[in-house]
Amino acid sequence: MQKITHWQEYKIEAKSLILLSLPILLAQIAQNSMGLVDTIMAGRVSAADMAAISVGASIWMPLVLFGQGLLLALPPTISYLNGSAQRHRIAHQVRQGIWIILFSIVPLALLIYHSDTVINRMGMEEHLAQITIKYLHAMLFGLPAYLLLVNFRCLNDGLAKTKPAMIITLIGLLLNIPLNYIFIYGKLGVPAFGAVGCGIATTIVNWIMCILMISYTKSARNQRDLKVFENIIELPNPATLKKLFKLGLPIAIAICSEVALFALTSLLLSPLGTNAVASHQIALNTSSFIFMLPMSLGMATTILVGQSLGERSPLKAKDISYVALFIGLATATLTAFLTVVLRYQIAGIFVKDTEVISLAASLLLLNALYQFSDAVQVVVGGALRGYKDTKAILYITLFCYWVLGMPIGYILSRTDLITAHMGPTGFWIAFVVSLTVAAVLLFYRMYKIQKQSDEQLLTKLEKLK
Repeated sequence: MQKITHWQEYKIEAKSLILLSLPILLAQIAQNSMGLVDTIMAGRVSAADMAAISVGASIWMPLVLFGQGLLLALPPTISYLNGSAQRHRIAHQVRQGIWIILFSIVPLALLIYHSDTVINRMGMEEHLAQITIKYLHAMLFGLPAYLLLVNFRCLNDGLAKTKPAMIITLIGLLLNIPLNYIFIYGKLGVPAFGAVGCGIATTIVNWIMCILMISYTKSARNQRDLKVFENIIELPNPATLKKLFKLGLPIAIAICSEVALFALTSLLLSPLGTNAVASHQIALNTSSFIFMLPMSLGMATTILVGQSLGERSPLKAKDISYVALFIGLATATLTAFLTVVLRYQIAGIFVKDTEVISLAASLLLLNALYQFSDAVQVVVGGALRGYKDTKAILYITLFCYWVLGMPIGYILSRTDLITAHMGPTGFWIAFVVSLTVAAVLLFYRMYKIQKQSDEQLLTKLEKLK
């Protein structure tokens, strides 16, 4: 039998990564497109309605992604158990995930409901503040559905079954558009809610997607041996919850702090006027859309690295990490080029105001610059989650985004300490700096882990399973 060369192994692993990440990518694009559609459709009502979604998202996203981050302990745990022939232990992890939702949803809901405390102190226009508060209150009703959806999606992703989430999220996107049309503009006898209608539509879509995901999981033949639903309500297990929280809490805080860095800028820019917020939101939406590419690759990397380690193959896990990194950088080269060339056309999709388009186009140049660092940090972060090394991600994220990023951004954007205040541009320069430092530090951390002996690495993972 002919021996497989390293190059052939890399090609096989690259193919596996692409096939696994493509459905994740399409699901993420569909999910992100819902926010994009909300922004565009609300923008047709008024700039204030579009800005309200921007400010509302800056509060909603960090909090909701914190809850999602806690559940992201499940994919590496499930992929490891699946790879090590311990499928009988998977259902227990999923059921304990429901307890994680129950423990986290009350504080998250209270923070979202009382977000008016923050909004009313930001010095924004009264009309904009009221729309934002009502938008968040409408979104709140969809919070339980969203977290349950994530819980069962994590099960399927951990088993390397990424197509169901793709199909369900695409259905959600297709439903979101007509529901937005009805609730934003007031059709079929429904009052015109403007931006608040986006929140109502999103809540309905979240519940529909949640029901579809649970229904699929319950009926899927490839999961019948797991018996997830036989005793779906089980008592909380302190040992399992401790392990999941130990793995998930650093992920949650890291994601929350990263998103908060971007989202809080909308609040800090709101006193500078609607144009500043709108141009920032255009660049941020574009950035979020492009980010789906390396993010999906990072999620696929987590699954395959975790599965390889479960199979007791650290060398394969290492090869997958570097193949993913190469694919991520190649993709970033293409997206950065397109962002630079099409920056004015991209901005023109959102608004017709020439001043907003011009400012957004300049921000997109900085966005193109940091796409390389962003690709490295998210792919390497995905690999580290596969190694169940999440504390390093937390420490690096907090340092880069809050010790470096936020102070630099605020100084450049809102003060004259270094140069004349730069508005939104100051924050985007800070994004470039913080993401680049994060990419370097995360890569070094992955390099150190992979330098360990196979025995030392596998012993450590066995204690965390």
